Amino acid sequence: MSPPPVWVRRLLFGPAVVLLAIVLLTTLPVWLLLALAASPLVPGHLRVPRLVFLAIVYVVWDAAALVSLAVLWVVSGFGWKIRSPAFQRAHYVLTGRFLGVLFWLARWSLHLTVDVVGTDPDTAIPGRPEIVVSRHAGPGDSFILIHGLVNWFDREPRIVLKATLQWDPAIDVLLNRLPSRFISPGRSPAKNLEQEVGELADGLDDNDAFVIFPEGGNFTPRRRVRAIARLRSRGLADMADRAENLRNLLPPKPGGLSAAIDAAPDAGVIFVAHTGLDRMLTIADVWRQLPMDKQLIMRFWSVPPEEVPAGEQERVVWLYDWWARIDSWIEEHRPAARPLSTDWTARRRQARPPQEPSEL
Repeated sequence: MSPPPVWVRRLLFGPAVVLLAIVLLTTLPVWLLLALAASPLVPGHLRVPRLVFLAIVYVVWDAAALVSLAVLWVVSGFGWKIRSPAFQRAHYVLTGRFLGVLFWLARWSLHLTVDVVGTDPDTAIPGRPEIVVSRHAGPGDSFILIHGLVNWFDREPRIVLKATLQWDPAIDVLLNRLPSRFISPGRSPAKNLEQEVGELADGLDDNDAFVIFPEGGNFTPRRRVRAIARLRSRGLADMADRAENLRNLLPPKPGGLSAAIDAAPDAGVIFVAHTGLDRMLTIADVWRQLPMDKQLIMRFWSVPPEEVPAGEQERVVWLYDWWARIDSWIEEHRPAARPLSTDWTARRRQARPPQEPSEL
């Protein structure tokens, strides 16, 4: 669903979120007591309190970000210098602080761990712009990816993302002030979208990271079938055959990535694979997954500019080769389900050594 006009989002959505956060904070003990009272009625260890806590935290986090962004707007001369280099940097610093807080809260409430199992030596090399190519697996993974780029690698991301994310007031205000593109796949011609991507990638400097998700959406079996059917209907039988071998990813759309590479020929390309939160896409998914501790496993591969194919067809094959590699990596690195760290009985049961044959 397309977001409403800007004036509606600024005059109604933002103030509504701030007011809701104030109400939730002032009545927090009531909500927590109700959640604890309902907890024994719902299967899953502390499922209701954890979900209520996450919802309240996100609303308060969104409201605090909006207040901070309003302060920056006033200090910039009521928006006069909001796009100057100094205030652009201030917005990236603010992004890093708020994502750091959100990541810490997720680690605490979800017992979330993030394991980076591989990073090529030049992934964070200074002095070179990077095009970051990642699978699309829900807002949680996207938040952590941007958190990593800003807080681990000290990069300033430029992001291509769906226009529907402008329903979130903080994301809407922040990313409309920073270099980014909100796009509506399926509603705009592919050439127009590729042109927008190329314009956003133009002029990347040595600490920029251009972030793109070639799948264009989260993986679901139905989307996979539709995407393969579209490839066949367009006469792209080879790409459709290769896409049928992907078990965890949608077939990538190479046009946007190719436009970014053309606009930033001196940039390296970083491919990102991750798994662990792929099944937490909706509120219903979060509800089902919450009783277990969460683990996100990530892998970064770095491709220097001189190894990026120059021709369009070569890039398509190259991207599909990487997508097959990432798909296999995901299959091999899915984290095992883990009991809650607060569930000591399950922990002890899991930690017991296997019995000897004579004891069986």
